[in-house]
Amino acid sequence: MTVQVKQKTVAILSVPFDLGAGRRGVHLSPNAIMKEGLEQRLADVGVSCVIEDEVVPPTTGKANRDMDDNLKNLEEVIDANAKLADRVEAVVGKGQFPLVLGGDHSIAIGTLSGLARHYRNLGVIWFDAHSDLNTAKTSPSGNIHGMSLAVGLGVGDPRLTQIKESGHPIQPKHVVLIGARSIDEGERAYINESGVTCFTMHDIEQMGMEEVIRQALDLLRDTTDGVHLSFDVDSLDPLEAPGTGTPVKGGVSYREAQFALRLLHESGLITSAEFVEVNPMLEDDNATAEVTVEFIASLLGEQIL
Repeated sequence: MTVQVKQKTVAILSVPFDLGAGRRGVHLSPNAIMKEGLEQRLADVGVSCVIEDEVVPPTTGKANRDMDDNLKNLEEVIDANAKLADRVEAVVGKGQFPLVLGGDHSIAIGTLSGLARHYRNLGVIWFDAHSDLNTAKTSPSGNIHGMSLAVGLGVGDPRLTQIKESGHPIQPKHVVLIGARSIDEGERAYINESGVTCFTMHDIEQMGMEEVIRQALDLLRDTTDGVHLSFDVDSLDPLEAPGTGTPVKGGVSYREAQFALRLLHESGLITSAEFVEVNPMLEDDNATAEVTVEFIASLLGEQIL
């Protein structure tokens, strides 16, 4: 049973990694987010932060090299996520709240692996335009950032799923997708068969964000011992967050996202979070990183009044 989380030290883990995606640039995201004043923003609401060393050095290799069984940059993805898993496990072991700054969404493999070594029944709330439930067999692109949730659920290439090592399995019934609107055929079949809960943009339009969050929390409140939030900025409408590599029109509005994050904070259930896929190379004003800082602050307690 999940216990409400009291305010604790937040450990900021920067992961400047972009070889899980189809285009370069998201390795610049952690630095862009920090430059927008994240540490001070959190201090202003009474959140104590520890800035951890970067988990991996900035990547400089050529994107999409070493295609291996429709898994692009497999070795680099494995190396980065194995390191991240160890770091996340260590942070949680110290009683701190891991705040992971990506990087592309393939880094969720490492985040979930580290968390699963600690939590026996981890819940996952996955804000994303995509479901990231592809495998090498179903992926149209071979980009591993579109497979990260599947890997977290133990589905996919063993070289990726083994990163979790002795971690506890994450159950599909403990996973909630929010904001999905671009789902591949293989992913759709998995969702319908597995028990993963998926609130598409159509559901949000019909039900409203408040009801979506209420139902998500009700699903996880009494059946998990920790809840991880994985927030891909492409869950937002591209008009709100243009600096991301795989935009899909018709997404979550700024106000809907802020409302959702404040509700998640008020629930007291979120025990870790990651924010991914900000690409500063795709805009001139760093607006998407700035918005991300606002969202993180809301999740960790910032209020209007």
